[in-house]
Amino acid sequence: MSKTRPPYSPAFRQQMIDLVHAGRRPEDLAREFEPTAQTIYNWVAQADRDAGS
Repeated sequence: MSKTRPPYSPAFRQQMIDLVHAGRRPEDLAREFEPTAQTIYNWVAQADRDAGS
């Protein structure tokens, strides 16, 4: 049986994106918070695409 959780809130995602842009590594954030490093990389990449960079 798979374990599911509610989606992360937009505010939480933005906080992770801001921390990466401030110089934190997704791997470090993954250890400190719940999402995986790959998930955080995906959020940052999508935010960069949305911003046009």
